[in-house]
Amino acid sequence: MKFKFELGDLIKIPNILCYLRILMVPLFLHIYFTADEQNDFYIATFVVMASGLTDFLDGQLARRLNMVTDLGRIIDPLADKLMQFAMLAALTVRVKYMYLLVIFLVVKELLTSILGFFVMRYAKRRLNGAKWYGKVCTAVLYVIMLALVAFPGMEKGLQEILLIVCACGLALAFVMYTRLYIIMLIDSKTGRNDKVLY
Repeated sequence: MKFKFELGDLIKIPNILCYLRILMVPLFLHIYFTADEQNDFYIATFVVMASGLTDFLDGQLARRLNMVTDLGRIIDPLADKLMQFAMLAALTVRVKYMYLLVIFLVVKELLTSILGFFVMRYAKRRLNGAKWYGKVCTAVLYVIMLALVAFPGMEKGLQEILLIVCACGLALAFVMYTRLYIIMLIDSKTGRNDKVLY
């Protein structure tokens, strides 16, 4: 399937919200790394929450105003991933074992992206947006990361429990997306052409 782009896509409201979310990433990092007191961590947390709110809004507006674009399908998840990685990278400095979760997430995203590209390239099929398990994984990751950002003095044992919950969410999403990609490949091989988007 070909990527469709029109110049007007650049200034559609949902895509503008995505640009704002991308700009919030360096803002969050600056606030977090220059934090001197607890209120600074709350402000950093608020920036991430604002990013999550615009994520919800751009999706709603895109669907309700019929402004879904191929550009939006690319920059929306990109904005999500940038903020996720920014939070994880920042927390690696303060939270023990966070680096393991970062490695796990990077490997998961790389494998999923490669598999998705392979399916789109050779099976001529692609996903029609994020699935429920991807959204649940993102929500769990955000809530836990927000807690860790807002409360840097959290007890180490509780931090470790939260990291394990995150890892389980990532593993679930990876398994479910891999299963769906396999179904798409099988459909392609068996000649089932009634589904191009999944």
